[in-house]
Amino acid sequence: MPDIKTSNATSERTVISPHPGRGIFLLELAVAAFITHIPYLGIPFKWLESFFHELSHALATLLTGGTVSHIQLFPNGAGLCFSGGGMPVVIGFSGYAGAAVWGLTLFVMATWPKGIKPAFALLGVMVLVVLLFYARDVLTMGILLVLAGLFFLPLKLASAPWLVMLLRLLALIVLLNALNSPTYLWGLEGQGDAVLLSDLIWLPPAFWIASWLAVAAACLWLCWRRVNALVNCNKL
Repeated sequence: MPDIKTSNATSERTVISPHPGRGIFLLELAVAAFITHIPYLGIPFKWLESFFHELSHALATLLTGGTVSHIQLFPNGAGLCFSGGGMPVVIGFSGYAGAAVWGLTLFVMATWPKGIKPAFALLGVMVLVVLLFYARDVLTMGILLVLAGLFFLPLKLASAPWLVMLLRLLALIVLLNALNSPTYLWGLEGQGDAVLLSDLIWLPPAFWIASWLAVAAACLWLCWRRVNALVNCNKL
């Protein structure tokens, strides 16, 4: 009987805690890039990046003394955070930068075996909190329910061999979307966070777009560093 328990525990560690090698990471990154360019398949992942974007705006608003009225998400991956007060510069910058940091956080959680289940449960709860307190329209509610399912899925399937790889893939898709989204602001007139920040501080929109791209690129590089650290640790 003790032998069976030991075998089961070893099997669980093998399934839940695979650390990706450099080759696997690059392969997953290529798959993530491919998925983001598939018209319909990539839509739920755009919702995820949009959720983190608007959530970052909301958190920045609350942390700087403002109030959040509601959050609205659209089927095409766009979103809006309706708020008042707070520090506009911090709030405006936090959207794209925050989405990238959330992507990095997801990747770290997906490579930290003991943190996978509690961390994704917390993310699922966060989605439900936004659903209960900040969703006002049916489309936003539906999108948030889909996202909640994505986060609560690991609680039921934590022993599935493919799940941890899926979580890493999810994190990389969020990061790539965070890296790609600011580029849509090039040449956009009269709207967008870059224009808002440019009006608040005399720096051109291109500066803010470049800053967001730098943050996203840095987060992606930190994912690579995380993989290297895990590879080197496994060699010891």
